[in-house]
Amino acid sequence: MGRPWPARLSFFLLSSLVSCVSAGHSFENTAIVRTVELAGSLVHVTTTYAVKALEDDANLYTIALGAREHERASYLEAKIKGQSTRLSLEVSGYNAQSGVHLYDIELPKALNINATTNLVIESIETHATYPWPEQASQKDPQSLKYESDLFVLSPYHTAVQRTKFKSPSPQVLSYTTPQGVEEFTTDAPVTKSGATITYGPYNSISPSSSEEFLNEKQKHVTVHYNFDHPVLEITSLKRAAEVSHWGANLNIEDNIFLHNAGPALKGHFSRLEYQSANFFGRPAPHIIPGLTLHLPAGIRSPYYYDLIGNVSTSHLRTTPSASRSLQGSQFSVLELRPRYPLLGGWNYSFTLGWDSPLADSAGYDARTGKYLVGVPVMTPFPGAVVDDAELKVILPEGATDVEFATPFPPLSSELSTHISYLDTVGRPTVTLRYKNLTGKHTGTVYVSYRVPFAAHLKKPFAVAAAFMGLFLLGFTSKRLDVRLQKK
Repeated sequence: MGRPWPARLSFFLLSSLVSCVSAGHSFENTAIVRTVELAGSLVHVTTTYAVKALEDDANLYTIALGAREHERASYLEAKIKGQSTRLSLEVSGYNAQSGVHLYDIELPKALNINATTNLVIESIETHATYPWPEQASQKDPQSLKYESDLFVLSPYHTAVQRTKFKSPSPQVLSYTTPQGVEEFTTDAPVTKSGATITYGPYNSISPSSSEEFLNEKQKHVTVHYNFDHPVLEITSLKRAAEVSHWGANLNIEDNIFLHNAGPALKGHFSRLEYQSANFFGRPAPHIIPGLTLHLPAGIRSPYYYDLIGNVSTSHLRTTPSASRSLQGSQFSVLELRPRYPLLGGWNYSFTLGWDSPLADSAGYDARTGKYLVGVPVMTPFPGAVVDDAELKVILPEGATDVEFATPFPPLSSELSTHISYLDTVGRPTVTLRYKNLTGKHTGTVYVSYRVPFAAHLKKPFAVAAAFMGLFLLGFTSKRLDVRLQKK
């Protein structure tokens, strides 16, 4: 199985590797085609390698990522073309001088000499674009720039390579025409057709991950394009999920910090211009007027507030609780509007929470005597990256034998104690931290635990003891005479 992971975790692991592992000469790339889907906060990159084995029993293929490409990659997976099974991706090496990171992919079936297969590598890049110009007035359009290397890095010889940049609109303002690539092509080095810019085909490329190739032949390209949607970033997302057995309830609360990463506002904000543009159906592309979020089915008692107080400009369309098999396809829809439209460079923080039946997310295994609860890592924000995420799963008081399983490795994890009202010793809490999450990271964290029968009685005993203490205090105060002189 391949592994999608938060990029920074891999960065920390890879930075400790100071030797570059040679990939050998067991393969040749008969063709490489890279497609870059340009967008806002997230850029989707798909690279297809047509691979030919140069020796028998070749089953370990190596891919290379440059320093910038590796820094941006938040999600990475490998598959055989036409198949859905993810392949194993393991760290192979790192060259500190060239900044090249190597990954080994284990093929599902070893190839004999001259046998071929097609590998598809998909990655999601975060923070890969930036607004240009950096400032824009309220009525101005929005344009972004994306920078990349011309040649796809590979430790193997490549017969032919193409790279396609697909803009969200045909309005491409500029793109780089590479110079000094005559040894790789006799045709035009770059062509444009509609919203697609194609670099190549380039022929007979030597192993491009070598330091010599990077220093002498690698080129830098930039694409400047119009983008008619807001560039949304979640700078911080803190989620707390509290499990209550007595209330048969799962409460989820998100503290969210939004940031509009589009061009900063030039001049002042005009509410009149904003309302007029919306009235005539020509809203500025870099303004965020509101959000539409998909929440779980069966939720109840939602709340939405910011630092000032409750925000009433929201609308929730709920869906009844669904069976476990349908939970991924049915959801409630929340439409919310901040107190003010979010322009480029502006921030907005708010709290969003809701309750849901515990039976929709938890179960009990009579064989092991353990409960199992599933909590989503986050609520997906379409087209947005979550810079820093923290998930806390607060279990019932007295829970023991706590174990958890994550869909991808966290940056850090810890088991602590959370103290709330009517608690005696506190509640076990699992805390997970992530970076650079995307829509590919909307998995579920599963936590298993035991709750002894005596632990279930702690809360009613605590309540009973509190009431008894108040009763005894009142009873004693009525009969205690503290006067100095009696009548």
